[in-house]
Amino acid sequence: MSSRVVIARGALDLLGRRIRRELPGARRVAVVSDRNVARLYAPRALRTLRHAGLEPELHVLPAGETTKRVASLERLWRGFADQDLGRGDVVVALGGGVIGDLAGFAAATWLRGVAWVGVPTSLLAQVDSSIGGKTGVDQPAGKNLVGAFHQPVLVVVDPALLATLPVRHLRAGLAEVVKLGMAVDAALFRSCERSLDPLTRREPAALTRVIERAIRIKQRVVRSDERERPGGPRTALNFGHTLGHAYEAARDFRGILHGEAVAIGMRFAAALSEHTLGLAPSQRARLERLLDRLKLPRRLRGVRVAALDAAMRLDKKRAGSEPLWVLTPKIGHASVPRPVERRLLKETLVSFGAEN
Repeated sequence: MSSRVVIARGALDLLGRRIRRELPGARRVAVVSDRNVARLYAPRALRTLRHAGLEPELHVLPAGETTKRVASLERLWRGFADQDLGRGDVVVALGGGVIGDLAGFAAATWLRGVAWVGVPTSLLAQVDSSIGGKTGVDQPAGKNLVGAFHQPVLVVVDPALLATLPVRHLRAGLAEVVKLGMAVDAALFRSCERSLDPLTRREPAALTRVIERAIRIKQRVVRSDERERPGGPRTALNFGHTLGHAYEAARDFRGILHGEAVAIGMRFAAALSEHTLGLAPSQRARLERLLDRLKLPRRLRGVRVAALDAAMRLDKKRAGSEPLWVLTPKIGHASVPRPVERRLLKETLVSFGAEN
């Protein structure tokens, strides 16, 4: 993994200088953002880029998961053409996970691949989606079905940007931190249990510590398995995502945040883990308590078992048409994906609120 990651309060104001250092030949910069983030942070980003002698142009898209579609990708391609963005130039993703995935994929496909830089502005993007090079867009049939591995040359993580993040999005981002702990790092999970209150209060020291720790863990996993080979270490990071992604798709990516869907998915995966791998009820209860403290949802709403089943059959981790589940026998030790008996799946989905 070749991405350089800079973590510092105020790092946004050094963006131009950092790009000059990493990409000395770049001239034009396509800054991709959504309307909410652009209003807050685009002027600062454009200013630092211009001060570094670069020529930025802002490309603004609507906010929300429904923007992560092929139509938005085509809109960016047209904008890149109008800007005359060349092979030696750079795309900057200024926003949360949606903008990072979309702008990164636009960079991967423009002129068969140009450099890109991530400037994640949500907690979920800072601790998870900006690290590892996964880019892509959604399809009506499922989440992230079209995409590419395309590593950013630079990720600029500024924890101070989280001051404007809505509390619901902050809690959804913390769900991904919990997932990292539950899947691959028990010490991080215990740290979340101890430090959750200062994290939800956005205490700067607590936030910076958890961001640094989560990024180190994600980098460690990605270095060992950059392209997520079947059964490789990176697949563990999909804990909670098989149902989470299916739930988002079944709801047409509306009304629920990714971290909220993953929280339900983790509760579901823990229930399956207790049934099939012997996860101790006390450990499942610790996960439930932590997610409850974050006020994250517990149950599926407004979806049918058949819709979830159809979405899960398109999951990227599957054997034929059967989804493979990342489960865990204990906190911090998610296992190689495995099939789960269909009767148990249906019974558990219904117990979680899915309609027959």
